[in-house]
Amino acid sequence: MPSACDSAIEDIEDMVSFNDPTPQDRQSARKRIIPRSRKKNVEHEELQADSLIPGTQKIWMKTWGCSHNNSDGEYMAGQLAASGYKITEADLWLLNSCTVKNPAEDHFRNSIKKAQEQQKKVVVAGCVPQAQPRMDYLKGLSIIGVQQIDRVVEVVDEAVKGHSVRLLGQKKDGGRRLGGARLDLPKIRKNPLIEIISINTGCLNACTYCKTKHARGDLASYPIEELVERTRQSFQEGVCEIWLTSEDTGAYGRDIGTDLPTLLWRLVEEIPEGAMLRLGMTNPPYILEHLEEMAKILSHPRVYAFLHVPVQSASDSVLMDMKREYCVGDFKRVVDFLKERVPGVTIATDIICGFPGETEEDFQETLDLVKLYQFPSLFINQFYPRPGTPAAKMEQIPAHIKKQRTKELSQLFHSYHPYDHKVGERQQVLVTEESFDGQYYVAHNKFYEQVLVPKRAEFKGKMVEVDIYEAGKHFMKGGPVEDSQPFTPSIAVPLQKGEVSGLTQVNTHAHTHTSTEQNMIHFLISHSISLYCQTGREQTEGRKRQRRGRKEGFQEGRNGWQGVR
Repeated sequence: MPSACDSAIEDIEDMVSFNDPTPQDRQSARKRIIPRSRKKNVEHEELQADSLIPGTQKIWMKTWGCSHNNSDGEYMAGQLAASGYKITEADLWLLNSCTVKNPAEDHFRNSIKKAQEQQKKVVVAGCVPQAQPRMDYLKGLSIIGVQQIDRVVEVVDEAVKGHSVRLLGQKKDGGRRLGGARLDLPKIRKNPLIEIISINTGCLNACTYCKTKHARGDLASYPIEELVERTRQSFQEGVCEIWLTSEDTGAYGRDIGTDLPTLLWRLVEEIPEGAMLRLGMTNPPYILEHLEEMAKILSHPRVYAFLHVPVQSASDSVLMDMKREYCVGDFKRVVDFLKERVPGVTIATDIICGFPGETEEDFQETLDLVKLYQFPSLFINQFYPRPGTPAAKMEQIPAHIKKQRTKELSQLFHSYHPYDHKVGERQQVLVTEESFDGQYYVAHNKFYEQVLVPKRAEFKGKMVEVDIYEAGKHFMKGGPVEDSQPFTPSIAVPLQKGEVSGLTQVNTHAHTHTSTEQNMIHFLISHSISLYCQTGREQTEGRKRQRRGRKEGFQEGRNGWQGVR
């Protein structure tokens, strides 16, 4: 049977780049960008009276890519819902892109084309437009930069009215680059039981194949207190599992004088009994500095004994061409140390097949590494040259060889079964989601291994004791132990699916804002309150009054919008 949960780990490594100018470099010569208005031909349209009042339309959202991108998408959906937009099949499409691989960008481009063919308005976000805002297929579209997701309502409002707005600037505080939008914004969690928290954005590497650094830039970490507060709020809203994400969690804090273990020990204090914390991807160079502490943290009962450490290749010469800043010996040291100190730990990794210059001998070294460790979670990626990266200018390996190596590695991966020896074990598992086929609930044990359990309503969001009776390639199946009672880790009733999180938290932290941002925050609070107090015509009239008030507050008007802050 196909795996019901093949994609349970969404932290794939964002691939970063080097020689191209960063978005900040490209914008530095442009003091100001004024959005161009697109006059809409409405001669043959019959419009409802309130059809152009922002906040009354429906919005369809699509997100591609890693957990960081998914977190951004949740924040954008929450702000739009708090402002009155309905997140459903739609008048406007908000497309949140991923630039890691060619297929992801192809899907994004095709979605734009499809929306335009259906006469939908389009707003684009994510790493693709941030890194390459001048792409032909993005001409005339409104863009939300990866650090500007807190202004999604403004951009969508203008797009609804037919205006093109681009916000691509970097957020700074006293000259220091910030991690991005504030963490206390409204959001709609894809899964009400799981909170995804970005602990930093960008990275310190300069990998030759990577495009994401063009968008996310250098490392910028959130302060520990803000991350602790976001974690605390999440548990108060019924969450029972926290995912920490970023382009490289291991590098956290190096820009603000702290480190990942310090953060993790603070977060562990906030985790209720039975709830769990999952770490995101970390590159080998930074985890090497904290192996002792990381082993202790991964052994904590409320932290999954799971770590995603991408190796990309087991050939030192290939790693050098990739500028990965470690050798395969470093990777083995991380894996061996954690396996010794944290028995049963799950190590997930990534491998790129067919990187420029990879010889048959290089590829054989990679096969040998997989045979040695038999990684239970292995992300296999055929190399795609991303435009503007140094690797794209290198001599490429023929496509048929890349495909053959990808196939050979995939066959090796499917030749072993990492969970067969666990049949008969009794395990505690946390149930957080539904399987793709809808037949089971998906749970995870201490090692973040997937366990399918019967689909009983009383199991959702609970810690359940099960006996493992079957094992597949990507999952196990567990039956509930008789007379055992599911344990509820949540300290509050979880939000309903689609319910907005954090509305009361919008303005609880002291931050420095421009007058426009302050007006926006005030508008979000007042508007979200009114949405729950008004009905029918009163609600519509209230929207109109608030929009008029907002227009007066934004004295800059259309001519004063800054595309780059």
